[in-house]
Amino acid sequence: MAKDAVTFILALGLTQVDLLGFSMGGMIAQVIVADEPRLVRKLILAGTGPAGGEGITNVTKLSNFDTIRALLTLQDPKQFLFFTRTANGRRAGKEFLARLKERTADRDKAISLKAYRAQLTAIHRWGLEQPHDLSVIRQPVLVANGESDRMVPTTNSLDLARRLPDSDLVIYPDAGHGGIFQFHGQFVAKALEFLQR
Repeated sequence: MAKDAVTFILALGLTQVDLLGFSMGGMIAQVIVADEPRLVRKLILAGTGPAGGEGITNVTKLSNFDTIRALLTLQDPKQFLFFTRTANGRRAGKEFLARLKERTADRDKAISLKAYRAQLTAIHRWGLEQPHDLSVIRQPVLVANGESDRMVPTTNSLDLARRLPDSDLVIYPDAGHGGIFQFHGQFVAKALEFLQR
């Protein structure tokens, strides 16, 4: 996936980019910046973790459990996967899902079962890998997550920020995997400030 993304970036004629990688996208972004360091100016990693990170191999189990729980309660799985079960988390999840429905044209197609399984397999394999040497990533990195991420445990964000030579860390309170969606206003402001520095 990292090679495909690099091929796409180069096909667009771009020689340097800023990358925002959320969840599995953050895993892919880490590979891109390690393989093609001159291509990346700045990096934002959200709701993600390093190779071999704590609890990453549990994503399949958690995702399947929360998907079944959502089906049984007639809710969207994102409500369970991305947000805490507190009153604030539930409200934030409903607001997020409502924002997703605001776009009526050119919407993404729903993920296929085949793609869902492939995504979970890729994340599981990332969790099984030996830790990578993150000290080779010299670009400025913004690391963001919710304080209660169950999918990619928040300890991984702390680990990323500690191991990356030039990083800023933002942890959102009472937020889960979708912390950047729950705190979208603050996240966008922080991301823009980071990119413009």
